[in-house]
Amino acid sequence: MHLDVLDLRNFYYRTGLGRAAQKAVRDQLVVMWPEARGQTVAGFGFAVPLLRPYLGQARRVIGLMPGQQGVMPWPAGMPNVSTLCEEGRWPLANGQVDKLVLLHGLETSDDHRLVLREAARVLADSGRAIFIVPNRRGLWARRDGTPFGHGRSYSLGQIEAQLADWGFCAERHAAALLAPPSTRRFWLRAGPFLEKVGRNVSSHLAGGVLMVEARKRMDEPARPGLREAVRRPMRVLEGLGAPAPEPARRQGAGGPAQPE
Repeated sequence: MHLDVLDLRNFYYRTGLGRAAQKAVRDQLVVMWPEARGQTVAGFGFAVPLLRPYLGQARRVIGLMPGQQGVMPWPAGMPNVSTLCEEGRWPLANGQVDKLVLLHGLETSDDHRLVLREAARVLADSGRAIFIVPNRRGLWARRDGTPFGHGRSYSLGQIEAQLADWGFCAERHAAALLAPPSTRRFWLRAGPFLEKVGRNVSSHLAGGVLMVEARKRMDEPARPGLREAVRRPMRVLEGLGAPAPEPARRQGAGGPAQPE
């Protein structure tokens, strides 16, 4: 079940913990995608807080917000780039998006299959998507007071397997939100340090969210037996001898046989 857009806005923009979470995830995204010059960048769910670094360089930035969640204008003080859409029908052409970010769009969806189908449809063949989901082993998924405590949580193997089922190939992963989901000043201040340390170690066990970068799989579909059938076509009459010519009719004593 999708969260309400007002609750998401209040968390990310009006609470200290939300602003710290926004910065931690956005900083990790920029490490993975340092630039998007001349590209089309889209976000689904409530990904708009992460897209701001690309506003000045991307050819186009689009914020897709599902109807079950609601929509808000974004960015503040600039022309609006966010739009309301159906979960399984995004207002984008096939292969239009170069970079796609999903935040609070997959784990809270009513039907994740529709979301993944649309993500594969709009992503360009050379494009990349980053799926950001709550880490089942992290602390953030266990606290209802943050958006990451709602919906489905994933282990790294689970999210990668789900992406593979829908035509994606996971290329790399990272984690963010290494500090506990605490509003205490000590943890809010320690958060940036912990995030930097976490980038140099395998942190997918401790991070609050998993960030999996994937591309569309362009492999030839596996169709067992087809290639062999083409290489060695069936020979229906194989093994039968060539037809012998019809034997000559016996000639009678008075000369050659007459045709019937």
